[in-house]
Amino acid sequence: MGATASQVLVAGLFFLLVFLSGAWLSRSGRPLNTIRLTVHKLISLATAAFLIVTVHRINQSAGLSANEQAAVAITGLLLLGTVATGGLLSTGKTTPTVVLRLHQVTPFLTVLATAVMLYLLSSTG
Repeated sequence: MGATASQVLVAGLFFLLVFLSGAWLSRSGRPLNTIRLTVHKLISLATAAFLIVTVHRINQSAGLSANEQAAVAITGLLLLGTVATGGLLSTGKTTPTVVLRLHQVTPFLTVLATAVMLYLLSSTG
């Protein structure tokens, strides 16, 4: 059982919501609006949970090849980097500009890695 078209679509919708809520949050200025920040974090958490459950189910049913495991690991590391930089930015403390730049880039790399991962997983089984 590989990743289905519906799982890919749901992942895409989740990422769209993450980006939209992130833009909404960013435009609210400093200090960050607590409600907008919470919405963004919850959508991001739901996205990560969905991807984890999807990968786990595919691994349980068909196992993952070495390439698929590498794609999952890279995607996971990028997702962690995105969450870490976002967390640093949400503390309200002054952070180095590099943290903001990383948080502006890592979400796009995470989406790209997720797309590659789901493509590889779609051929599983």
